[in-house]
Amino acid sequence: MELLRADGPVRQAIMPRGLRVWLVTGYADARSLLADPRLSKDYRAAGALFDRQLTATGGVSSGFTQSLAAHMLNSDPPDHTRLRKLVNKAFTARTVARLRPRIEEITAGLLDDMSGTVDLLEAFAFPLPITVICELLGIPDDDKDDFRSWSGTLVSASPAEDVDRASSEMSRYLLSLVEAKRAAPGDDLLSDLVHVSDEGDKLSEVELVSMIFLLLVAGHETTVNLIGNGVLALLRHPDQLAALRADPSLVPNAVEEFLRYEGPVNIATLRFTAEPVRAGEVTIPEGEFVMISLLAANRDSARFDEPARFDVHRPPGGHLAFGHGIHFCVGAPLARLEAEIAVRRLVERFGDLRLAAEPETLRWRDSTLMRGLETLPVRVD
Repeated sequence: MELLRADGPVRQAIMPRGLRVWLVTGYADARSLLADPRLSKDYRAAGALFDRQLTATGGVSSGFTQSLAAHMLNSDPPDHTRLRKLVNKAFTARTVARLRPRIEEITAGLLDDMSGTVDLLEAFAFPLPITVICELLGIPDDDKDDFRSWSGTLVSASPAEDVDRASSEMSRYLLSLVEAKRAAPGDDLLSDLVHVSDEGDKLSEVELVSMIFLLLVAGHETTVNLIGNGVLALLRHPDQLAALRADPSLVPNAVEEFLRYEGPVNIATLRFTAEPVRAGEVTIPEGEFVMISLLAANRDSARFDEPARFDVHRPPGGHLAFGHGIHFCVGAPLARLEAEIAVRRLVERFGDLRLAAEPETLRWRDSTLMRGLETLPVRVD
């Protein structure tokens, strides 16, 4: 990435399915563009631009679908402002702190069930955040595996027909769930959102379903990878794991280093220029897609000293793992809390935690959006 930045931190690139984009890898440009209002996220205009470009270039459709796209991450003000306001209260640091006892309880139960050699993702990193977000939203526990399958397809480089199928299945399920909450509301965030929409807060049924989709997928995908990537970094750097064991108060700092060093999101969600935008040494014309590499920006030596070095003592702050600007991840406080509890309890419980596979055999998921492992075999004697 350093070589790529030196050659051109803002440059054109062709994605595997033929989409032409501008790729941003430098920290300063990434941070600036993430907050630049001239970069739009309106899903309707993006869809039209996407179709025009593929038609012109003969590219292969990526299964772009708008059935679940009408959420705050794919909108500009004033729609974004209105949509985000509806969920902000559920994810403030104070509100999330109230979830600590339940997160601790879920974590303890999962650790109790682990012994010998296990896939840490399957046994721990996935069930923890999906249980938390499903309980927060009021979604039946039995449906967790369906969500894992659907979201895995939607955020990975899956064939277009698989993306369309997963999108349709998830849309149908969420529509039925909305109807169930409308008929019998509970003490959960989903019921609150349905109630707000019924009071005429301009939250349409499409927006409601899209919002639930976003909260579900973002509420567990990022945290699964945050925990998995973070634990892998510790296991590959025994001195840092030893430092954490010696001083558990370093855990919050370590989580920030996980986010910087090997964050859960590879490329920020798609943006396009609503007008020409100057970035670095180039001007990106109007109507061009822009992809911002959070992983590359967080390893930029112009911003971080020895960026390739993993150090749980590194002063926190400055990384872009949760984005920047008005689209900064609303669930960041929850992800941080879950990761802190998960890593602290895992390290405390298993004094001889170690990899159960050679590091070079581990495989990363085939995804432009997410940065995460397929499996993480560990020994938890």
